[in-house]
Amino acid sequence: MKRLLLILAGLLVLRPLAAEEVLTSPGHLLTLTFDVADGVPRYALTYKDRAVVLPSRLGFELKNAPSLLDGFTLRSAERSSFDETWEPVWGETATIRNHYNELAVTLEQQGRVLIVRFRLYDDGLGLRYEFPEQPRLRHFTLREERTEFAMTGDHTAFWIPGNYYTQEFEYTVSKLSEIRRLLPEAMRTSGTPDGPFSPTGVQTSLQMKSDDGLYINLHEAALVDYPCMHLDLDDRTFVFRSHLTPDARGDKGHLQAPCVTPWRTVMVSDDARDILASNLILNLNEPCAYEDTSWIKPAKYMGVWWEMITGKSSWAYTSLPSVQLGKTDFSKCKPNGRHGANNENVKRVIDFAAEHGFDQVLVEGWNVGWEDWAGHQKDYVFDFVTPYPDFDIRMLNDYAHRKGIRLMMHHETSSSTRNYERHMDRAYRLMNEYGYTAVKSGYVGPILPYGEHHYGQWCNNHYLYAVKKAAEYRIMVNAHEATRPTGLCRTYPNLIGNESARGTEYQAFGGTRPHHVTILPFTRLQGGPMDYTPGIFCMDISTFAPGNRSKVNATLCNQLALYVTMYSPLQMAADLPEHYEKYMDAFQFIKDVAVDWDDSRYLAAEPGAYIVAARRAKGRSEWFVGGVTNEEARTMELAFDFLDPGREYVATLYADAPDADYATNPESYRIRSGRVDARSRLSVWMARGGGFAISLRETAPEDRRLRRLK
Repeated sequence: MKRLLLILAGLLVLRPLAAEEVLTSPGHLLTLTFDVADGVPRYALTYKDRAVVLPSRLGFELKNAPSLLDGFTLRSAERSSFDETWEPVWGETATIRNHYNELAVTLEQQGRVLIVRFRLYDDGLGLRYEFPEQPRLRHFTLREERTEFAMTGDHTAFWIPGNYYTQEFEYTVSKLSEIRRLLPEAMRTSGTPDGPFSPTGVQTSLQMKSDDGLYINLHEAALVDYPCMHLDLDDRTFVFRSHLTPDARGDKGHLQAPCVTPWRTVMVSDDARDILASNLILNLNEPCAYEDTSWIKPAKYMGVWWEMITGKSSWAYTSLPSVQLGKTDFSKCKPNGRHGANNENVKRVIDFAAEHGFDQVLVEGWNVGWEDWAGHQKDYVFDFVTPYPDFDIRMLNDYAHRKGIRLMMHHETSSSTRNYERHMDRAYRLMNEYGYTAVKSGYVGPILPYGEHHYGQWCNNHYLYAVKKAAEYRIMVNAHEATRPTGLCRTYPNLIGNESARGTEYQAFGGTRPHHVTILPFTRLQGGPMDYTPGIFCMDISTFAPGNRSKVNATLCNQLALYVTMYSPLQMAADLPEHYEKYMDAFQFIKDVAVDWDDSRYLAAEPGAYIVAARRAKGRSEWFVGGVTNEEARTMELAFDFLDPGREYVATLYADAPDADYATNPESYRIRSGRVDARSRLSVWMARGGGFAISLRETAPEDRRLRRLK
């Protein structure tokens, strides 16, 4: 009998009993369950007692080392709570509450230790892995991270294909079970040179809706020194598994303890508006790293950009097939006659921007190298300091400053990260010399060094290096084609914008369907603001760019609404001055709308269908409202109960005219004004692909004659 008991005791050591820990969110909306079953760590999540994530495995496969998938025992579990209110440097609201309950479980596997930390908010979950300093796990290489998200059914998903090169896809709306079938067609909406990583792979942020009305969002936060996460779907069981972006050798990450991974996030609510209002991603990032942020200022800008995107003009100065930095004498080269960044054209845009109260003017194609970039065979195309002969950098900056305008720098790196890092200090010093305070950087093309990917560990480290280096020179960064944001703008608020999704430029490359802008705030904007470049007023591009037959799939009022629904502290009026001059009454909204906010309210929302948002300008009592719809016309019932009670406002409504339609009559609109207060109600019709915008200011004595807005 004694021998039998010793055998049973030995078996218990080899096969430990399951351990379970339960954590609830501060308001008891979400419940997390963690257990170690047969040595496998798992978690599950419920919302209001409804399953959101079924039991899902955690762990890693390592290269040339035993995996961290099973064989674990639960050594300890520590709990804590946290509640603070912090002030962002810029943002959708003046303050943000960071309130969570935390569970940190310490797991041991044959002398190796892994900590899994869970933070549970009322709007979602964050989990990350932590590797403490330890003798049996110091330097290691990931073969793959194996975090699972087991869904409860065949949800409706709003997705773009998994890809290592680009996020610039149009969103597909389908059931999870349809992704495999629809993925080849979805890939064609970008024209990317790199194929998908799997037949069922999608990118984060992934928005879903269950049949019983739960809105679920999967993403990541605080992506630092680690590859970007994609999601592989088992479309038989509806289980997502993490899929990290590989490096040039196929490895998924090189780590050294002590270290932590990014947070894996699950947002959930039964109200779509809660997803848009969530600060989960920002809260999971570290506080601001800078003591002085006075130099970081939101801005509204125009640019010499849309004319190149549409083909009206060119980035390149000459038609030479090849140039050599420091060797080609551009003063002796024959201009191609289409170069957009010439002195007179830039001055024309500066004049218009200054007259109408803008802050900055972006100029692309100002610097030598664009002729030789197409082949992308060299890593020394640009030096970021040498202007073309028809761009007088000193004269133009003096001219702009006299008019109260700053020029915005443009650094297209051609994805040569090493070359950009070699020239970065010199390029930023040039910006300081001429008073540039912001740079738009670009990463178009396959990454150099060859084999690296836009979303791998190498490039993620580069993007953050560029932001930190820019901060040394008090420069704000607007990075295009970089990794989709994961909230790092909280820690490094000079990262004032990103593209990292399919923006307005694709309207000049064949078009994007109207539903796209009703999805982006649920997906791409979860991690940070987007430089979407809205404000197009001339929808038929062929009227000013011969040979381009594309049309912008939006009404003019839809374009106005984007300044409210697509949050960014860096907003562009992207069209040409002459197009705004035709519709100056509508252009007034772009002039008036703020770029930084004290309060934001989402009044109505359904992903893929419509969004209505209201925002109060920073330090002012003015409110702005925007609404967008998809390919379906609809009427929105708008309540003004977000306004201060007892106060009256003048509302100016910019709305689609009755005959407006994104396909047949996009530039038809009506403007009317009237008095409103917190008790007011208004029905607003939106055309197909349309929208509306409203500016609200407190009434003055002379406004008493105005009728109430109905």
